[in-house]
Parts: sequence; structure tokens; C-alpha cells
Amino acid sequence: MARQLTKLGYLDVKKTLFMLCDLQDKFRPGMKMFDPVVKNTAKLLQAGKILDVPLIVTEHYPEKLGRIVKDLDISHAKGVYPKTLFSMMIPDVQRKIEELYGPQGPETVVLFGLESHICLEQTAMDLLNKGYTVHVAADCSVSRTQEDRKFALERLKQYGCFVTTSENVIFKLMRDKQHPAFDKVRHLVRDPSVDTELAKL
Repeated sequence: MARQLTKLGYLDVKKTLFMLCDLQDKFRPGMKMFDPVVKNTAKLLQAGKILDVPLIVTEHYPEKLGRIVKDLDISHAKGVYPKTLFSMMIPDVQRKIEELYGPQGPETVVLFGLESHICLEQTAMDLLNKGYTVHVAADCSVSRTQEDRKFALERLKQYGCFVTTSENVIFKLMRDKQHPAFDKVRHLVRDPSVDTELAKL
């Protein structure tokens, strides 16, 4: 029954994993929506930290492309992994997921970062192939062009991902105003998320 609920879009804090893909400084100049996406990602990461959702982070070819942007607090990450594979699902990441969740893995993965049509999309495909339910936080995901971003999000829906937003994820994880962390999290969502022009896509 629990997995049936997650297939409907439910998020359970104890069965959810956050995955942040390659949001690195060197990509900033070439991406119009980079800074708005970073601001929304900062909120989502902070909420995840408060709610104790495990986080895995990758950096694509960091010796040339730099590290995750300093605007983001990833101090609570269970691991930060360099990679050259476009997908995040390198052996070290797969081992960490099994270490955290056992051989069955998490029920749901919330995925965000860049680029939507390359690393994010290929990661989502690998996660779906393993039977996980995938939520892609669209307002925390970016490509160099809005066209690539738009069609990537459309394809991700076709594959069976839930294409969602940072606030939707946060409120699904809490579910109730009586959640013990609500007072801490509500300060993060007092102001609306930064517009990343999704409505124009």
C-alpha cells in the first residue's frame, strides 16, 4: 500500500532522498535562470535539512567546472561525489543509496540541478529504471536554453516523473500544520519562490 501511495505522488520523509545534480559555479554565466534556480534550491535544501531528508550531491568534472555554488548549504549531505558520467548514478552514489536505504532503496527521489536535458534527465531515467518514484523540482532545475529545459520537463513527465516545484515538495513532506518542524519551515516559505519563467515555457 505504501508504494502505491508514493506512485500517486505522496512523499514520506523517511522514504525520500534528495539528489542535487551539478549546480556548479562555472555554469552560472551561460544560464539565464541560474540565480533564480539557486535561490529556490537553497530553500528546498534548507527545508530538507530541517526535515532530516538525506541528501546526495554530485559535481560534474569539478577540477574543470568548479564546486557546488557557495550560495547552497550542503553541509548535511551524506556525500558529495565527483563524476564524469552524465547520470548521477555512478557506483559510489549507488553504494551510498544502498547504505542509507538498504537493497530496496528509497521509495521516492526528489531530483534537481542541471542541466535539465542532460544530467538530470539521464539520472531520472536510471532512477525510474530501478523502480523509484521520481519528483523533479522544476523551479530548482535549469538548462542553458529555456527550449531545452521545456522539452526536458515534458519528456520527464512522459517517462513517468512527477514534475513539481520546491514548495509542493516541502508541503508534501510536512503534510500537517502540526508537524513539529512547521514553525521552522514556514519561515522559508513565507515569501513565494523566485520566478524561473516556467509559466512561459
